[in-house]
Amino acid sequence: MIIKISNPKFFVITIIWLMVLIFVGTIEQKYIGLYASQNKYFSSIILWLWYFPLPGGMLTMFVLAINLTSFLFKKKIWKKNNLGILTIHIGVMLLLLGAAVTYFFSEEGAMQITTKNKTSNFMQSYHDKELVIINLSEFQDSIEYTNFSEKILTIGNNITYSTIPFEMEILNYCNNSNLSTIKNENELRKGNMAIHNDIECIDSEIEDSDNKPAVKLYLTVKNNIYDNINGIYISRLESNQNIQKIDINGIEYVLILQPKRTYLPFMVELIDVTKISHPNTQIAKSYTSEVNVLDNNQGRRQLIEMNAPLRYKGYTFYQAHYEEDQITGIKTSVFAVVKNYGRLFPYISSIIMCIGVLLQMFVRLPQLLKK
Repeated sequence: MIIKISNPKFFVITIIWLMVLIFVGTIEQKYIGLYASQNKYFSSIILWLWYFPLPGGMLTMFVLAINLTSFLFKKKIWKKNNLGILTIHIGVMLLLLGAAVTYFFSEEGAMQITTKNKTSNFMQSYHDKELVIINLSEFQDSIEYTNFSEKILTIGNNITYSTIPFEMEILNYCNNSNLSTIKNENELRKGNMAIHNDIECIDSEIEDSDNKPAVKLYLTVKNNIYDNINGIYISRLESNQNIQKIDINGIEYVLILQPKRTYLPFMVELIDVTKISHPNTQIAKSYTSEVNVLDNNQGRRQLIEMNAPLRYKGYTFYQAHYEEDQITGIKTSVFAVVKNYGRLFPYISSIIMCIGVLLQMFVRLPQLLKK
């Protein structure tokens, strides 16, 4: 079985199929969007073409890794003449390992800081959402956040937690939504959004960032106290009425649907952001942000430019966007934040493969000269 899997023909077939996936997936980005295309062709184990199952990108890469690994079990590969080929194979396997580490363990998102708020210690996911309950009690030393993943916001699911004095039943969740008129006037509606609106699920946009997710839930206070709070609440991403406030026995809670946040072990302070335009135009040539990284009462000032990111504690900050409110003059700097545990793998594997090519050349060169 190992000999068959390690057959070079098997490797060639796998590479050809991978090229087909890349070609088709790239073409379909135009019609279904980048994120959907990545999930369909490259992150899938099985690719369904109508009713026919085909190997997806993840399964294809796994088979490719098995093919390269099984090649090492061949006895003839462990010879002096094949030292270069063996080294090249190890380099390619290390490259695939780095890709797997990046896919499963890397973190990425956006950090947005304004010259008004000045600081931030979290990044927001580009795609994942979460339902957050915030306890704003003035008797606590710090604000208490309780987060629920988008994956559990399925219709009929009941959500409860020990520190929250109410339960929530998910009535509807939309990946993309419109606000609609209320169809059932007999429903008990609460919250500033649910009183006047309902949500209607619509087709997802081509670009995932253009979608407006929304959740509709029925909230019930535990132990049937304060039943005047029980009822339907709605939260919709990027809406003026997204924040739903709930007052229970003098303690104020906030319910909000938002992009998933990942908190960093340090704070980033925006000192200033500068936009450099092309001559005689308003078209941006580059953006530059001066920041101060605050960590354990120590600061580190640095410029972040479009081609000069900030690297700190495994995180890399790239200058991604810039905005300025023409009325208030408030500037906003947006950073693409990445924590990639597999960042060094491509460099190391490339060096190993280059060494393998040189070894193979030196091993084969005497034989070629004899001919």
